[in-house]
Order: sequence, then C-alpha cells, then structure tokens
Amino acid sequence: MSLVLVTGSTDGIGLESARRLLDAGHQVVAHARDAQRAAHVRAVLPGLRDVVVGDLTSLAQTRALADAATSAAGGAYDAVIHNAGVGGGAPRTPTADGLERIVQVNTVAPYVLTALMPRPGRLVYLTSGLESDGRAVLDDLLWESRPWDGMQAYSDSKLYDVMLAFAVARLWPDVLSTAVDPGWIKTKLGGPDAWDEVGDGAATQVWLATADDDAARVTGRYLKRFAVLDANPQASDVTLQDELLDRLAALTGVVLPR
Repeated sequence: MSLVLVTGSTDGIGLESARRLLDAGHQVVAHARDAQRAAHVRAVLPGLRDVVVGDLTSLAQTRALADAATSAAGGAYDAVIHNAGVGGGAPRTPTADGLERIVQVNTVAPYVLTALMPRPGRLVYLTSGLESDGRAVLDDLLWESRPWDGMQAYSDSKLYDVMLAFAVARLWPDVLSTAVDPGWIKTKLGGPDAWDEVGDGAATQVWLATADDDAARVTGRYLKRFAVLDANPQASDVTLQDELLDRLAALTGVVLPR
C-alpha cells in the first residue's frame, strides 16, 4: 500500500486518479484550491486520508500547501502526482505575485512543491502532447516581452514540466521522476471536442505512482498510455534544465535541493 498526494484532485483527471488509487487500496491525500472544493472531494471520496487546501496561483499558499501536505503524510510520500494545471485559452493574466498565471500554476507550483517537500519515492508530472510545440524561452519565462499567445504559453509550460521531471530524475537518482501525457481528455480543461475518456487519462500516472513491475519503475522518461515516448528534445538539454531551475529559484526564492 502506498501513500500518494494528488494535486488538483477535486475534478477531472485528478479526481479519477484519486478514486483509482483508493479503489486499489492505497492511501490518498487530495488537494483542493479552496475550502468549498475540499468539502466536495471529501463527500465524493470519503475514504481519503486527508484533503489539503491551497491556491496554486499564490506563492504563499503554495508554500503553505507544501507544509500542510507534509504534515498530512507525517513526512515523505511514497508518490506525488503533480496533476493540477490550467489551460491556455485566456488572455495574459498576472497573479498577485506578478507572475503569469499559466506558468505559475503549471510550472512554478510543482517546482515549489517538489523543492519544499521531503523527497518521495516517485514523482509524476502531468504534461501534454503539446509539449512537442513548446519553446524554452527562458529569458522571457513570464511572457513580459513577447506578444501574448495563450496556447503557446500553455505548450511552453508543459515543456517546462517535462524539463522539470527530467532534471529531478538527473539530480535525485533515488527518486523515480517521470512526465505523463494523459491524452486529450473529456474534462473541463480538455473541452467539448476531446475524445479520450477520463479513466484513460488517469491510468498511466496511477500505475507509475504505485506499480512494482519494472516497466513502471522508470525515471527521466516521458510516457503516454503506459509507453515510453520521445519528448521534445529541449527537455533533455541539461543546460536548459539547469537554466530553468535557476530561473524558477530566482522567481520564487526557493532552491531545489541538490
């Protein structure tokens, strides 16, 4: 039995991931953006070990979430699934921290949680097939200089998630760190034209977080539907990985332990 944290687990892929983990006999700590969503997920999944609350558009709340999640586990998790994310359809939206919202939720938040929480046995970062269109423009991470393109910002953020997963795998050889493309899933984020079912979107990360077979115990890999795929080549560039970590540390004041 594993103890797993799933971020963004009040609906969609995150909720289904938490449900499948519980059905398989694992302990699950869910994450909600606010108290109302926390009450909802407690009602829907009464077997949860706990629900921790924090809005990932806030650096202060993300730091507090790291503490709350660690307390809920009593230490390190067996696995953390970084599922929470937002899409790219909106205009450029700065948060109260002055960061661009897509980058803050999709990339900055999982970085901060990874850096501040005790190392789990396994880390799974949700990305998207659009990571293949991502461009690592690290000197304009927050889209302050370029004309705004919401879908490009989303694609870039998902490339950064793969870069983060690969960097952690390289720097923390005692942790299994992977990135997963869940597919185009019929959720609020996926939209009405999506064709993949939510169960398909949850299956691979649940397997990577808990399974003991050799195929699941991989690290520094990008997967979809249980298969290892080739990621955007920028994700494997160690120089770009280190520059991303440096820029995230500068933005947040949080340094990933080496």
